[in-house]
Amino acid sequence: MRTANPALNAFQPGSTAYEVAARSSTMTLNGTVTASGVLLSLCAGAGLASWMLVTNPANQGLAIPILLGGMLGGLVLALITVFKPTAAPFTGPLYALLKGAFLGVLSFVVAQRLGPGGEVVVFQAIGLTFGIFAAVLLAYVTRVVRPGRVFRACIISATAGIMIFYVVALLLSLFGVYGMASLLSFENASMLSIGLSLFVVVIASMNLVLDFELIETGVERGMPKHMEWYGAFALLVTLVWLYIEVLRLLAKLRSR
Repeated sequence: MRTANPALNAFQPGSTAYEVAARSSTMTLNGTVTASGVLLSLCAGAGLASWMLVTNPANQGLAIPILLGGMLGGLVLALITVFKPTAAPFTGPLYALLKGAFLGVLSFVVAQRLGPGGEVVVFQAIGLTFGIFAAVLLAYVTRVVRPGRVFRACIISATAGIMIFYVVALLLSLFGVYGMASLLSFENASMLSIGLSLFVVVIASMNLVLDFELIETGVERGMPKHMEWYGAFALLVTLVWLYIEVLRLLAKLRSR
């Protein structure tokens, strides 16, 4: 109900002050873009720092601890964020730092294994990842790609299948069975392995569409402010996965 006091009318629905206050407590596109920029910057900075760290022969013993710490720590933070989205403003930046450190060392190791010119493959993977991101974003914004029910179900099912494949391959490798795990090797240049990597890159790229839809839907529904960071976190998770798979694909092609 409106009050007779004109000063207090600013707090009533429909007033400019009320609308500004309402927007400040809900998810916005600009806020999500800002959060995404922060997470990407942290990830890139940590990646560059870890790359430079292990480049020094005296520090190469840190490669394995950083890889394991980034992988396991990132997984724990990702699970916390998924099950408690309100923690995203805090877990998101930590996840970005850990994954950035992980990617920096991983990229260095892959470049070293590929031999002379291996760094070029890493830069190609970075460029291709952001090229795919830009292309999918453009396709989504221009409504060339719209996630319908069937599209969504197919991408989610394919993603779940890939994750199950990863887990099964890991478990079998622990018992000395490397058949499935060998298909994931950065040095396996067989057509089957390359085909698998190409398929995973396509599915990872299509997951960007679901991330864009998540962000757009959250903004339209006026979801809580912390969902800006959750949307940015979801986008970063997909980009990290996409980069790893693009790097894997390019490494296999280089080996072939």
